Amino acid sequence: MNPRIARVAAWMIALALVATPIVAVLNGWLADERWPIRRLVVQGSFEQVDEAAVRAAVAPRVRAGFFAVELDAVKAAVEALPWVEHAEVRKHWPDRIDVRVEERVPIAFWGEDRLLSHHGDVFAADAARVPETLPRLYGPDARAGEVWEQHRVARERLALIGFDVRATRMNPRGAWLVATEDGAEFVLGREQTAERLNRFIAAMQRLPAAERSRIARADLRYANGFSVIWRAPVVPEAPVPDTTESIQGSAHEPQV
Repeated sequence: MNPRIARVAAWMIALALVATPIVAVLNGWLADERWPIRRLVVQGSFEQVDEAAVRAAVAPRVRAGFFAVELDAVKAAVEALPWVEHAEVRKHWPDRIDVRVEERVPIAFWGEDRLLSHHGDVFAADAARVPETLPRLYGPDARAGEVWEQHRVARERLALIGFDVRATRMNPRGAWLVATEDGAEFVLGREQTAERLNRFIAAMQRLPAAERSRIARADLRYANGFSVIWRAPVVPEAPVPDTTESIQGSAHEPQV
């Protein structure tokens, strides 16, 4: 084909592609009433997300015809719901919108009134619907992933000597403190936290479990050691005499 003719043909095709939607609008081919959305399919494993809330968020944004629906606007509306981690939105000719929802899965309480998701996002939601057994984490939002990782490591390491870590805190200076289910605290500081933990655990493994359970607070920030505050030992109560048995023992046998 002659190159000049090929260029002219390409320009004509391009102009047709640009002009077709304009002509379609002018002739009402893409009008809302001509191609309305009649079906909305919502998919997902719903534990916390309310399917009715998803439909309510989508409905105002699909009133336009099939060609006029803005999928990004629908997606943003669904992802604005408290428990939604991610949403996928697709059109299916001629009258259907599909919405697939991925829920946030909480792995910890964050601060006083928020939650941390399994993807490391801090979000606000109804914490009353979350198990109280989740760990409690504190720190800057931007370092949520780091706080979770420190919590995970401390929990695994301290479990070796019988402690159940339930809370981890990073203060504004970047120093760490972890706390256990029974209220014991371990001050890790800002640097070499893994090495400090390993040194402490190696020393504590030489003690009987009953002695380790008396730890109230341990400060691991020393260059070559640590300090420990111990709980007072539990003193067993003296047994109470069984007066009933003594009375029965002193009674006379009945005579026949």
